[in-house]
Amino acid sequence: MNLRTLHTRLRSAAVLALLPLLALTACGSGDPDGTAAVGAQGSPAPTDDPIAALRKVDSVAALLPADVRKAGTLRIGSSIGFPPGAYYPNGADKAPEGQDIDLAHAVAKVLGVRLERQDASFETILPALGSGKYDVGTGNFGVTTERLKTIDFVTYINDGQGFAVKKGNTALGDKVTDLTQLCGLTIGTGAGTTFEATLTAQKSACAKAGKKPYDVKVYSENAATLTALQQGRIDVIMSTINGLRYQAAQSASQTAFLGEFHRLDVGFAFKKGSPLTKAFQAAVNELIKDGTYARILKKWGTSPSAIETSRINPPEPLKS
Repeated sequence: MNLRTLHTRLRSAAVLALLPLLALTACGSGDPDGTAAVGAQGSPAPTDDPIAALRKVDSVAALLPADVRKAGTLRIGSSIGFPPGAYYPNGADKAPEGQDIDLAHAVAKVLGVRLERQDASFETILPALGSGKYDVGTGNFGVTTERLKTIDFVTYINDGQGFAVKKGNTALGDKVTDLTQLCGLTIGTGAGTTFEATLTAQKSACAKAGKKPYDVKVYSENAATLTALQQGRIDVIMSTINGLRYQAAQSASQTAFLGEFHRLDVGFAFKKGSPLTKAFQAAVNELIKDGTYARILKKWGTSPSAIETSRINPPEPLKS
């Protein structure tokens, strides 16, 4: 057994070992840039395969650098979190499933290349692009003004920031529209995410409003964030809209979604100046044109987050 296989089996075993605990507290599922329930990690994946019939499109593949076309492979750093983005379904040694997994493989088929996928923690992928460890990264990376200083993006969906609480908690009503609603509370979120950056940058808002500041607890594992919520160590989760909405929709979930806070484009990530961006943009637009894109999003229940066309490095929208 090689080290990578051993690592995968140990992680799968750890997830399965946590399931009995979560069965007592919550059997939910949830969300990268952010947070999710381990219960969702074990959820069976949809069985339809919208990318099975895809073939290489020569005019799109021609946009790749010659050395990439010759090698026929690209190294992708992939953050595996939870449905619907990317997660491990039931059973040890299963390949990851999810919207991001399908879209990456669909793009690779159009480009006529093979992906050498490497699991990586969310916060390590963007720095590793700059060092050349990966050619491309996925992990529901939101396109922000700060990230655009060092990273190039090719967009493939519009997701963003949202909040969730433990089911039955009505203190915040049914929607968070301003961070001052969170004053005095403890918020859990993922390390290295746009959520952490937003909460840190706006922490002074409570003092300006004459209120007690909120506290931020950062977790590197999605399971730890949800467990903290269920055990009352945090009051709120801040994570991706699609992930938190998916989690709350599960029949056994113990979380309630508190609405959209800030929409963001999400994209494949590359080191600044990468020669791969035009080829990836053309591949995503080819998938949109031929209908594969819509079928992938329908499979994972994310059709409301569809984009009309892929863009390279779009500006971050202002918070409405």
